[in-house]
Amino acid sequence: MESVAHSPDESAAEMAATAARTALERAGTHGGDVDLLLHADTYHQGQDLWPVASYIQREALGNSCQAVEIRQMSNGGLAALDLATAYLRAGHGRGDALLTTADRFCAPGIDRWNTDPGTPYADGATALVLSRRGGYARLVSLAMHADPELEPLHRGDDPFTTAPFGHRMPVDFEAAKRSFTGRTGISYAITRAHNGQQTVIKQALADAGSELGDADWVVLPHFGRRRLAAIYYKPFGIDPARTTWDFSRTVGHLGAGDQFAGLDHLTSSGRAAPGDRVVLISVGAGYSWGCAVLDILERPAPDPV
Repeated sequence: MESVAHSPDESAAEMAATAARTALERAGTHGGDVDLLLHADTYHQGQDLWPVASYIQREALGNSCQAVEIRQMSNGGLAALDLATAYLRAGHGRGDALLTTADRFCAPGIDRWNTDPGTPYADGATALVLSRRGGYARLVSLAMHADPELEPLHRGDDPFTTAPFGHRMPVDFEAAKRSFTGRTGISYAITRAHNGQQTVIKQALADAGSELGDADWVVLPHFGRRRLAAIYYKPFGIDPARTTWDFSRTVGHLGAGDQFAGLDHLTSSGRAAPGDRVVLISVGAGYSWGCAVLDILERPAPDPV
């Protein structure tokens, strides 16, 4: 990793509202066109006991649609995409859904360097407009899968508490993982995690009538290089040159936002051209996995002046 995005004072909620306004402006849409807002996050959003999705709705949309927070950890972005797709296809929405993600991994609750060794945590927000009316890319397929037997990997053996950070501060994922693998063995966790990721990748690609090798680009979670090699590059034969590693290594892990950020980087930089196929891959504690296949139809319009 070369650098990690850091917000010295702007909350996750404020960053999400900014990203939402930018995405709406790029899409040429407004609050009246949006029938659903889903906000995915993993950590504190800036206030306690508070509906952050409603704040984003007030700041960016100003309408009266459903606004819901999703806490599916690092798989939250694709979980939101899956739910929004089903919502619009079911006829509940006339046109658009606004999907946002945001996190600010700051002290004292999170040590961005050591809470989850191998994954430096970053601050930032993303937003995506999903529309039935068209856009610069087409969602071809999407698959989700969950394995709750791996849920203790991020909980460990500690008893439940009555308030946040009742055991330790900052959060220590490594301690929880040691507790779990001490009982089950590390091969058990690795095998189930690989099977879960393989399941969604195979399903999404089969539904798209494609193979992973056919993809022009693969957007992976913003993990460190060693973790990426162990989980993705070697098991799935993914060439790092077909990924957004050069971008992600300057940003860090954005919680639920890695996939949307990677897609934006590919399209706004011009690296992904019309006709390219992009595969988005995600994993989140819980455990759950996601995979989406997109086709780039045209170059996105530049940001309005």
